[in-house]
Amino acid sequence: MSGLSEAYITGAGSFLPGPPVPSAEMEAYLGLVGGRASLFGRKALRWNGVETRHYALTPDGTPTHSNAGMCAGAVRAAVEDAGLGLEALSFLAAATTQGDWLVPGHAAAVHGELGCGPIEIASFQSVCGSSLMAAKAAWLSVRAGEHRAAAACAGEFSSRWFRPAFYEGTALVDAKGRLRSEADFLRFTLSDGAGAVVMEPAPRPDGLSLRVEFIDLVSLAGRFDPCMWAGAPTEGRADPMATWSHAGPVAAHAAGAVALLQDFELLKRVIRAWVGVYLQKVDEGRIDPARIDHLLCHYSARSLREEIVALLEKTAGMIPEEKWFSNLASVGNIGSASIWVMLDGFLKSGRLKAGEKILCVVPESGRAFVGFMLLEAVG
Repeated sequence: MSGLSEAYITGAGSFLPGPPVPSAEMEAYLGLVGGRASLFGRKALRWNGVETRHYALTPDGTPTHSNAGMCAGAVRAAVEDAGLGLEALSFLAAATTQGDWLVPGHAAAVHGELGCGPIEIASFQSVCGSSLMAAKAAWLSVRAGEHRAAAACAGEFSSRWFRPAFYEGTALVDAKGRLRSEADFLRFTLSDGAGAVVMEPAPRPDGLSLRVEFIDLVSLAGRFDPCMWAGAPTEGRADPMATWSHAGPVAAHAAGAVALLQDFELLKRVIRAWVGVYLQKVDEGRIDPARIDHLLCHYSARSLREEIVALLEKTAGMIPEEKWFSNLASVGNIGSASIWVMLDGFLKSGRLKAGEKILCVVPESGRAFVGFMLLEAVG
Protein backbone atom coordinates (compact mmCIF):
# COMPACT_ATOMS: atom_id res chain seq x y z
CA MET A 1 0.00 0.00 0.00
CA SER A 2 2.49 2.59 -1.23
CA GLY A 3 1.91 6.22 -0.44
CA LEU A 4 0.49 5.50 2.98
CA SER A 5 2.27 6.48 6.19
CA GLU A 6 2.94 4.18 9.10
CA ALA A 7 0.57 3.93 12.06
CA TYR A 8 1.44 3.08 15.64
CA ILE A 9 -0.49 2.02 18.71
CA THR A 10 0.67 4.61 21.24
CA GLY A 11 -1.78 3.87 24.05
CA ALA A 12 -3.95 1.06 25.38
CA GLY A 13 -6.58 0.97 28.08
CA SER A 14 -9.16 -1.27 29.75
CA PHE A 15 -12.31 -0.85 31.79
CA LEU A 16 -13.43 -3.79 33.94
CA PRO A 17 -16.60 -3.13 35.95
CA GLY A 18 -16.92 -4.00 39.62
CA PRO A 19 -14.77 -6.40 41.66
CA PRO A 20 -13.56 -9.75 40.29
CA VAL A 21 -16.37 -12.31 40.70
CA PRO A 22 -15.10 -15.82 41.56
CA SER A 23 -16.55 -18.79 39.69
CA ALA A 24 -18.57 -19.96 42.72
CA GLU A 25 -20.53 -16.68 42.71
CA MET A 26 -21.15 -16.22 38.98
CA GLU A 27 -24.64 -17.74 38.93
CA ALA A 28 -25.67 -15.48 41.81
CA TYR A 29 -25.10 -12.52 39.48
CA LEU A 30 -26.74 -14.13 36.46
CA GLY A 31 -29.77 -15.41 38.39
CA LEU A 32 -31.41 -18.84 38.59
CA VAL A 33 -33.51 -19.76 35.56
CA GLY A 34 -36.76 -21.21 36.87
CA GLY A 35 -35.38 -20.92 40.39
CA ARG A 36 -33.00 -23.85 39.90
CA ALA A 37 -29.23 -24.11 39.55
CA SER A 38 -27.76 -24.64 36.09
CA LEU A 39 -27.20 -28.17 34.81
CA PHE A 40 -24.20 -27.07 32.76
CA GLY A 41 -22.63 -24.25 34.78
CA ARG A 42 -19.93 -26.23 36.56
CA LYS A 43 -19.10 -28.18 33.41
CA ALA A 44 -18.83 -24.95 31.42
CA LEU A 45 -16.45 -23.45 33.99
CA ARG A 46 -14.24 -26.56 33.95
CA TRP A 47 -14.27 -26.34 30.16
CA ASN A 48 -13.34 -22.68 29.92
CA GLY A 49 -10.95 -22.40 32.88
CA VAL A 50 -12.25 -18.98 34.00
CA GLU A 51 -11.54 -18.37 37.69
CA THR A 52 -12.75 -14.76 38.03
CA ARG A 53 -14.56 -12.32 35.77
CA HIS A 54 -16.33 -8.96 35.91
CA TYR A 55 -20.03 -8.12 35.61
CA ALA A 56 -21.60 -4.72 35.02
CA LEU A 57 -24.55 -5.57 37.26
CA THR A 58 -25.29 -6.46 40.86
CA PRO A 59 -26.59 -9.87 41.99
CA ASP A 60 -30.19 -8.57 41.82
CA GLY A 61 -29.70 -7.65 38.15
CA THR A 62 -29.31 -3.89 38.62
CA PRO A 63 -26.89 -2.51 35.98
CA THR A 64 -23.92 -0.54 37.26
CA HIS A 65 -22.63 0.59 33.86
CA SER A 66 -23.63 0.69 30.21
CA ASN A 67 -21.69 -0.85 27.34
CA ALA A 68 -21.06 2.63 25.92
CA GLY A 69 -19.96 3.92 29.32
CA MET A 70 -17.44 1.11 29.73
CA CYS A 71 -16.08 1.75 26.23
CA ALA A 72 -15.75 5.45 27.02
CA GLY A 73 -13.81 4.53 30.16
CA ALA A 74 -11.45 2.35 28.13
CA VAL A 75 -10.94 5.11 25.53
CA ARG A 76 -10.12 7.63 28.24
CA ALA A 77 -7.57 5.20 29.71
CA ALA A 78 -5.98 4.60 26.30
CA VAL A 79 -5.83 8.32 25.50
CA GLU A 80 -4.19 9.00 28.86
CA ASP A 81 -1.74 6.15 28.28
CA ALA A 82 -0.79 7.76 24.96
CA GLY A 83 -0.13 11.05 26.75
CA LEU A 84 -2.95 12.83 24.94
CA GLY A 85 -6.16 14.60 25.84
CA LEU A 86 -9.59 13.79 24.43
CA GLU A 87 -9.40 16.93 22.34
CA ALA A 88 -6.67 15.27 20.25
CA LEU A 89 -9.02 12.52 19.04
CA SER A 90 -10.63 13.08 15.65
CA PHE A 91 -11.74 9.51 14.81
CA LEU A 92 -13.49 6.85 16.89
CA ALA A 93 -14.25 3.31 15.72
CA ALA A 94 -16.35 1.30 18.17
CA ALA A 95 -17.10 -2.43 18.16
CA THR A 96 -19.48 -4.68 20.07
CA THR A 97 -21.58 -7.81 19.79
CA GLN A 98 -24.69 -6.21 21.28
CA GLY A 99 -24.85 -2.51 22.02
CA ASP A 100 -27.09 -0.61 24.41
CA TRP A 101 -29.52 0.36 21.62
CA LEU A 102 -30.78 -1.35 18.48
CA VAL A 103 -30.43 2.11 16.89
CA PRO A 104 -28.31 4.30 16.72
CA GLY A 105 -24.89 2.72 16.29
CA HIS A 106 -22.52 1.87 19.12
CA ALA A 107 -19.94 4.49 18.14
CA ALA A 108 -22.51 7.26 18.54
CA ALA A 109 -23.33 5.99 22.02
CA VAL A 110 -19.65 5.87 23.00
CA HIS A 111 -19.04 9.34 21.61
CA GLY A 112 -21.99 10.60 23.61
CA GLU A 113 -20.52 9.12 26.79
CA LEU A 114 -17.11 10.65 26.05
CA GLY A 115 -18.73 14.05 25.64
CA CYS A 116 -15.93 15.39 23.45
CA GLY A 117 -16.31 17.69 20.45
CA PRO A 118 -17.27 16.77 16.88
CA ILE A 119 -15.36 13.76 15.53
CA GLU A 120 -15.69 11.14 12.80
CA ILE A 121 -17.15 7.84 14.01
CA ALA A 122 -17.67 4.30 12.69
CA SER A 123 -19.63 1.43 14.26
CA PHE A 124 -18.78 -2.27 13.85
CA GLN A 125 -21.21 -4.94 15.04
CA SER A 126 -20.18 -8.58 14.83
CA VAL A 127 -18.85 -10.84 17.58
CA CYS A 128 -15.24 -11.04 18.81
CA GLY A 129 -13.72 -10.09 15.46
CA SER A 130 -15.46 -6.72 15.38
CA SER A 131 -12.54 -5.41 17.47
CA LEU A 132 -10.13 -5.85 14.56
CA MET A 133 -12.68 -4.49 12.10
CA ALA A 134 -12.72 -1.26 14.11
CA ALA A 135 -8.94 -1.33 14.46
CA LYS A 136 -8.49 -1.61 10.71
CA ALA A 137 -10.69 1.44 10.17
CA ALA A 138 -8.63 3.44 12.67
CA TRP A 139 -5.35 2.14 11.24
CA LEU A 140 -6.22 3.03 7.64
CA SER A 141 -7.56 6.47 8.59
CA VAL A 142 -4.22 7.31 10.20
CA ARG A 143 -2.19 5.78 7.37
CA ALA A 144 -4.15 7.77 4.81
CA GLY A 145 -3.35 10.99 6.66
CA GLU A 146 -7.00 11.78 7.40
CA HIS A 147 -6.54 11.65 11.17
CA ARG A 148 -3.59 12.14 13.51
CA ALA A 149 -5.14 10.45 16.53
CA ALA A 150 -7.70 7.66 16.14
CA ALA A 151 -9.19 5.36 18.77
CA ALA A 152 -10.54 1.85 18.32
CA CYS A 153 -12.58 0.46 21.19
CA ALA A 154 -14.69 -2.61 21.87
CA GLY A 155 -17.04 -3.43 24.73
CA GLU A 156 -19.50 -6.05 25.92
CA PHE A 157 -22.32 -6.12 28.48
CA SER A 158 -23.16 -9.79 27.97
CA SER A 159 -24.40 -10.56 31.48
CA ARG A 160 -27.65 -8.60 31.06
CA TRP A 161 -28.59 -10.98 28.22
CA PHE A 162 -28.20 -13.95 30.58
CA ARG A 163 -30.74 -12.94 33.20
CA PRO A 164 -33.66 -15.40 33.71
CA ALA A 165 -36.19 -13.16 31.93
CA PHE A 166 -34.50 -13.90 28.59
CA TYR A 167 -35.31 -17.61 28.96
CA GLU A 168 -38.28 -18.16 31.25
CA GLY A 169 -41.53 -18.71 29.37
CA THR A 170 -39.72 -19.49 26.11
CA ALA A 171 -39.06 -22.59 24.02
CA LEU A 172 -35.53 -22.69 25.44
CA VAL A 173 -36.82 -24.10 28.75
CA ASP A 174 -38.32 -27.61 28.79
CA ALA A 175 -41.26 -28.91 30.84
CA LYS A 176 -38.93 -29.70 33.75
CA GLY A 177 -37.57 -26.14 33.80
CA ARG A 178 -34.20 -27.04 32.27
CA LEU A 179 -32.50 -24.56 29.96
CA ARG A 180 -31.20 -25.82 26.61
CA SER A 181 -27.45 -26.28 26.51
CA GLU A 182 -27.09 -23.91 23.52
CA ALA A 183 -28.08 -21.09 25.89
CA ASP A 184 -26.89 -22.35 29.27
CA PHE A 185 -23.23 -22.83 28.34
CA LEU A 186 -22.92 -19.26 27.12
CA ARG A 187 -24.18 -17.88 30.44
CA PHE A 188 -20.93 -19.14 32.02
CA THR A 189 -18.70 -18.27 29.06
CA LEU A 190 -18.98 -14.50 28.57
CA SER A 191 -17.96 -11.54 30.71
CA ASP A 192 -18.37 -7.75 30.76
CA GLY A 193 -15.84 -5.00 30.11
CA ALA A 194 -14.17 -2.86 27.46
CA GLY A 195 -10.79 -2.14 25.93
CA ALA A 196 -9.32 0.43 23.56
CA VAL A 197 -6.20 1.47 21.69
CA VAL A 198 -5.05 4.80 20.26
CA MET A 199 -3.23 5.02 16.92
CA GLU A 200 -1.00 7.84 15.67
CA PRO A 201 1.26 8.37 12.62
CA ALA A 202 4.42 8.47 14.77
CA PRO A 203 5.62 6.55 17.83
CA ARG A 204 5.33 8.14 21.25
CA PRO A 205 8.42 10.10 22.37
CA ASP A 206 8.90 7.94 25.47
CA GLY A 207 8.52 4.22 26.07
CA LEU A 208 7.40 1.61 23.54
CA SER A 209 4.92 1.99 20.71
CA LEU A 210 3.56 -0.75 18.46
CA ARG A 211 3.93 -0.34 14.71
CA VAL A 212 0.99 -2.02 13.01
CA GLU A 213 2.47 -4.12 10.22
CA PHE A 214 -0.83 -5.46 8.93
CA ILE A 215 -4.42 -6.30 9.86
CA ASP A 216 -5.97 -9.13 7.84
CA LEU A 217 -9.66 -10.01 8.15
CA VAL A 218 -11.11 -13.23 6.72
CA SER A 219 -14.80 -14.18 6.69
CA LEU A 220 -15.88 -17.75 5.94
CA ALA A 221 -19.61 -17.00 6.17
CA GLY A 222 -20.12 -18.44 2.69
CA ARG A 223 -19.24 -21.88 4.08
CA PHE A 224 -21.02 -21.95 7.45
CA ASP A 225 -24.36 -21.20 9.08
CA PRO A 226 -24.30 -18.90 12.12
CA CYS A 227 -22.46 -20.58 15.00
CA MET A 228 -23.21 -17.93 17.64
CA TRP A 229 -26.30 -15.81 17.09
CA ALA A 230 -29.18 -13.88 18.64
CA GLY A 231 -32.39 -12.90 16.90
CA ALA A 232 -33.45 -16.16 15.26
CA PRO A 233 -34.59 -19.62 16.37
CA THR A 234 -32.15 -22.51 16.12
CA GLU A 235 -33.96 -23.97 13.13
CA GLY A 236 -33.60 -21.80 10.04
CA ARG A 237 -31.22 -19.37 11.73
CA ALA A 238 -29.29 -18.83 8.48
CA ASP A 239 -32.40 -17.45 6.76
CA PRO A 240 -32.66 -13.64 7.09
CA MET A 241 -36.41 -14.01 6.60
CA ALA A 242 -36.64 -16.04 9.83
CA THR A 243 -35.24 -13.38 12.16
CA TRP A 244 -37.05 -11.91 15.14
CA SER A 245 -38.03 -8.75 13.28
CA HIS A 246 -40.33 -10.70 10.97
CA ALA A 247 -42.03 -12.55 13.84
CA GLY A 248 -42.30 -9.53 16.12
CA PRO A 249 -40.68 -9.18 19.55
CA VAL A 250 -43.33 -11.05 21.57
CA ALA A 251 -43.49 -14.10 19.30
CA ALA A 252 -39.71 -14.09 18.87
CA HIS A 253 -39.17 -14.10 22.63
CA ALA A 254 -41.59 -17.02 23.09
CA ALA A 255 -39.70 -18.97 20.41
CA GLY A 256 -36.40 -18.36 22.20
CA ALA A 257 -35.20 -16.31 19.25
CA VAL A 258 -34.01 -13.29 21.25
CA ALA A 259 -31.46 -15.03 23.50
CA LEU A 260 -27.79 -15.45 22.59
CA LEU A 261 -27.17 -19.05 21.45
CA GLN A 262 -24.20 -21.22 20.41
CA ASP A 263 -24.05 -24.36 18.23
CA PHE A 264 -21.22 -26.31 19.87
CA GLU A 265 -21.18 -29.08 17.29
CA LEU A 266 -20.68 -26.55 14.50
CA LEU A 267 -18.00 -24.83 16.59
CA LYS A 268 -15.80 -27.93 16.29
CA ARG A 269 -15.77 -27.56 12.51
CA VAL A 270 -15.28 -23.80 12.66
CA ILE A 271 -12.17 -24.26 14.83
CA ARG A 272 -10.56 -26.34 12.07
CA ALA A 273 -11.46 -23.64 9.54
CA TRP A 274 -9.77 -20.96 11.66
CA VAL A 275 -6.61 -23.04 11.86
CA GLY A 276 -6.79 -23.63 8.11
CA VAL A 277 -6.81 -19.89 7.40
CA TYR A 278 -3.84 -19.37 9.73
CA LEU A 279 -1.84 -22.15 8.06
CA GLN A 280 -2.60 -20.66 4.65
CA LYS A 281 -1.16 -17.35 5.88
CA VAL A 282 1.95 -19.25 6.98
CA ASP A 283 2.25 -21.05 3.64
CA GLU A 284 1.94 -17.75 1.79
CA GLY A 285 4.66 -16.16 3.94
CA ARG A 286 2.30 -13.55 5.34
CA ILE A 287 2.97 -14.93 8.83
CA ASP A 288 6.39 -16.35 9.75
CA PRO A 289 6.08 -18.24 13.07
CA ALA A 290 9.85 -18.10 13.59
CA ARG A 291 9.70 -14.28 13.68
CA ILE A 292 6.90 -14.10 16.27
CA ASP A 293 8.10 -13.30 19.79
CA HIS A 294 4.68 -13.14 21.47
CA LEU A 295 1.30 -14.59 20.55
CA LEU A 296 -1.93 -13.07 21.85
CA CYS A 297 -4.63 -15.46 20.68
CA HIS A 298 -8.21 -14.84 21.77
CA TYR A 299 -10.07 -18.01 22.68
CA SER A 300 -13.22 -18.46 24.72
CA ALA A 301 -12.09 -21.47 26.72
CA ARG A 302 -9.00 -23.28 27.91
CA SER A 303 -10.26 -26.41 26.15
CA LEU A 304 -10.40 -24.56 22.83
CA ARG A 305 -6.79 -23.50 23.29
CA GLU A 306 -5.88 -27.15 23.85
CA GLU A 307 -7.69 -28.13 20.67
CA ILE A 308 -5.98 -25.40 18.65
CA VAL A 309 -2.58 -26.48 19.99
CA ALA A 310 -3.34 -30.10 19.13
CA LEU A 311 -4.14 -29.09 15.55
CA LEU A 312 -1.00 -26.95 15.21
CA GLU A 313 1.72 -28.77 17.13
CA LYS A 314 2.63 -31.08 14.27
CA THR A 315 2.71 -28.31 11.69
CA ALA A 316 5.23 -25.64 10.70
CA GLY A 317 2.75 -23.06 11.96
CA MET A 318 3.05 -23.89 15.65
CA ILE A 319 4.29 -21.05 17.85
CA PRO A 320 5.73 -22.44 21.13
CA GLU A 321 3.33 -22.10 24.02
CA GLU A 322 5.89 -20.27 26.14
CA LYS A 323 5.38 -17.34 23.75
CA TRP A 324 1.61 -17.24 24.37
CA PHE A 325 0.04 -14.64 26.66
CA SER A 326 -3.51 -14.83 28.01
CA ASN A 327 -5.52 -13.35 30.86
CA LEU A 328 -8.64 -15.47 30.25
CA ALA A 329 -8.51 -17.07 33.72
CA SER A 330 -8.62 -13.72 35.52
CA VAL A 331 -10.93 -11.58 33.33
CA GLY A 332 -12.91 -14.17 31.39
CA ASN A 333 -13.98 -14.01 27.76
CA ILE A 334 -15.07 -10.42 27.06
CA GLY A 335 -15.93 -11.06 23.41
CA SER A 336 -14.86 -8.20 21.16
CA ALA A 337 -13.09 -6.44 24.04
CA SER A 338 -10.88 -9.43 24.84
CA ILE A 339 -7.99 -8.66 22.49
CA TRP A 340 -7.63 -5.07 23.76
CA VAL A 341 -7.88 -6.06 27.43
CA MET A 342 -5.33 -8.79 26.69
CA LEU A 343 -2.99 -6.40 24.88
CA ASP A 344 -3.29 -3.84 27.67
CA GLY A 345 -2.44 -6.49 30.26
CA PHE A 346 0.48 -7.74 28.19
CA LEU A 347 1.94 -4.25 27.76
CA LYS A 348 1.70 -3.68 31.51
CA SER A 349 3.40 -7.02 32.23
CA GLY A 350 6.81 -5.63 31.23
CA ARG A 351 7.58 -8.62 29.00
CA LEU A 352 7.84 -6.67 25.74
CA LYS A 353 11.17 -5.39 24.37
CA ALA A 354 11.93 -3.10 21.44
CA GLY A 355 12.21 -4.97 18.15
CA GLU A 356 9.96 -7.83 19.21
CA LYS A 357 6.91 -8.84 17.19
CA ILE A 358 3.45 -9.61 18.54
CA LEU A 359 0.88 -11.60 16.58
CA CYS A 360 -2.71 -11.03 17.65
CA VAL A 361 -5.23 -13.62 16.46
CA VAL A 362 -8.96 -13.11 16.93
CA PRO A 363 -11.20 -15.97 15.80
CA GLU A 364 -14.96 -15.46 15.86
CA SER A 365 -17.61 -18.15 15.96
CA GLY A 366 -20.41 -15.79 14.91
CA ARG A 367 -20.37 -17.04 11.33
CA ALA A 368 -16.80 -18.27 10.97
CA PHE A 369 -14.46 -15.26 10.89
CA VAL A 370 -10.84 -14.80 11.89
CA GLY A 371 -8.60 -11.74 12.05
CA PHE A 372 -4.84 -11.29 12.37
CA MET A 373 -2.84 -8.25 13.49
CA LEU A 374 0.97 -8.14 13.42
CA LEU A 375 2.70 -5.57 15.65
CA GLU A 376 6.35 -4.58 16.11
CA ALA A 377 7.56 -2.88 19.29
CA VAL A 378 9.55 0.29 18.60
CA GLY A 379 11.29 2.59 21.06
